[in-house]
Amino acid sequence: MNAPKGPIGLVSVTAAGRRARDRLAAAWPDETRVYDTDGGTGGTDGAAQPPGTAREAVARAFTECDRLVCFLATGATVRLLAPLLTGKESDPGVVCVDEAQQYAVALLGGHAGGANELAHAVAEALPGCRPVVTTATDAAGIPGLDTLGLPVEGDVAAVSRAILDGEPVRLVRHVALPLPALPPNVTETTDNATESDVGAGGGGHTLLVTDRAPVPEVPTAPEERAGRTAVLRPATLAVGVGASRGASADEITELVRRSLAEAGLSPRSVAELATVDAKADEPGIAEAARRLGVPVRTYPAAALAAVPVPHPSDAPLAAVGTPSVAEAAALLACGTGAELVVPKRKSEVQGRAAMATCAVARRRPRGRLALVGLGPGARDLLTPRARDELRRASVVVGLDQYLDQIRDLLRPGTRVLASGLGAEEERARTAVAEARAGHAVALVGSGDAGVYAMASPALAEAPDGIEVVGVPGVTAALAAAALLGAPLGHDHVSISLSDLHTPWEVIERRVRAAAGSDLVVTFYNPRSRGRDWQLPRALALLAEHRAPHTPVGVVRNASRPGERVTVTTLGELDPAAVDMMTVVTVGNTATRTVAGRMVTPRGYRWQEAP
Repeated sequence: MNAPKGPIGLVSVTAAGRRARDRLAAAWPDETRVYDTDGGTGGTDGAAQPPGTAREAVARAFTECDRLVCFLATGATVRLLAPLLTGKESDPGVVCVDEAQQYAVALLGGHAGGANELAHAVAEALPGCRPVVTTATDAAGIPGLDTLGLPVEGDVAAVSRAILDGEPVRLVRHVALPLPALPPNVTETTDNATESDVGAGGGGHTLLVTDRAPVPEVPTAPEERAGRTAVLRPATLAVGVGASRGASADEITELVRRSLAEAGLSPRSVAELATVDAKADEPGIAEAARRLGVPVRTYPAAALAAVPVPHPSDAPLAAVGTPSVAEAAALLACGTGAELVVPKRKSEVQGRAAMATCAVARRRPRGRLALVGLGPGARDLLTPRARDELRRASVVVGLDQYLDQIRDLLRPGTRVLASGLGAEEERARTAVAEARAGHAVALVGSGDAGVYAMASPALAEAPDGIEVVGVPGVTAALAAAALLGAPLGHDHVSISLSDLHTPWEVIERRVRAAAGSDLVVTFYNPRSRGRDWQLPRALALLAEHRAPHTPVGVVRNASRPGERVTVTTLGELDPAAVDMMTVVTVGNTATRTVAGRMVTPRGYRWQEAP
């Protein structure tokens, strides 16, 4: 489970609740704190609190933890929580679990408090438990504006309600931020509106993605502007800072804030302060970063000196070994293609010389390409990370038959770009082009995206201007091996027998090498109507080094409808029973059949003499 905040308080009053509580405490030992109500020890993780009444336990957990799991009836939990509530932005998220552990109910703080995410995590940890989330956006499969990991301003509730109700909502992106899929009533416009412009008059609602600061409002009636616009603030800016020894946090903070304001940029879009390594321990810089709510990143002087800047200076070169600190650090922090939007400027202090400089750079907009392995086919073998990436994407690209497996997991409004067999390069180019256009793209394939799948053709096309994320999946070899027993217990190799992309001479050389090295071999793409001789030839090559009784596993449609598992031998395998939906695993000289299952010992010293 991802627990980005502080401890999770666990409160229970019954024996069944304590058992479930202890299960969570054992599963998340570094994230939970037990609040006992029975006079016992409160679990085994060492984080138990002194026992008290249920009311006392809930009250303590409420003030000491960021999230709570209460193993209580919802009515009792509501009555205990009611006197403690202060506000949506400050109250912890609360999940309520019933006596039979059938449901984990996100009761309070669904998004802001993290209760929705926690309900899903609790349900995964408790067998047979199901999450209950009633937040409207979650229930409708629409991303909540406050769940995108970005600062959000304006009338978020009104715009979210409009999205849910199917009312027209304009999407204005000053920054090509890759957003999850939004429903069809959200339509993008390419105008150059500011926050005040999109909210003033004209009706309708607007979702604005920008790092620009608001312009002065047009003096019209408040009701004509209010409740119309929500603003997402992507972290596109880096502020480079140079400072003399002893520069105060006040001077640095004022310089940064004034520089951003005069450039019309929002402080909420600043990702970090950047400076030279020699200033890593400068108290004024550290405190300024704390006030701005961002981290400090430092770079070696040599790295900064290599960055071309418009305003180099001899002073920092003499002091720290680089002709630029502020401009070079800002540009370096923003990476390839960064734009310097505020050149170096000095602080202004009455009666003495400036002790600080700053510059602001903007990151080049980057799309996002997730390479997602869907596993062998069974829904329960699709990883949670793959599910998350499918929900995060606004565009999903893949083979039509694979996309059919996961359409129900996609958010409403997701663009699905399907193609047929044999179009791997076309799919890769399409996915990369969509990511370059600033979209959040998932390129899907079966098994693992990097094993005989879409990752390699996509990465061959992908420039460094997009973010690429690999999402592992369960491969066909692993799914088949789990059904066969433990055939991959020692060194093994996978070889595709398809000669559509690889000359047969190369494939044969690899099979010979595997045979001579006594490796367990898994054959992918073993046989088709047009390729019926390659598998018999490969088996003959292995037979030159392995006895006829060597175990062989044949798995067709692993984890899918029509699954068939057969354990036979090298001498008895009928190649005619194999097709493209089959994985063939041939054991090595140590592999044995035990109770009908293939087993390859982990080491030869454990091998019994035949």
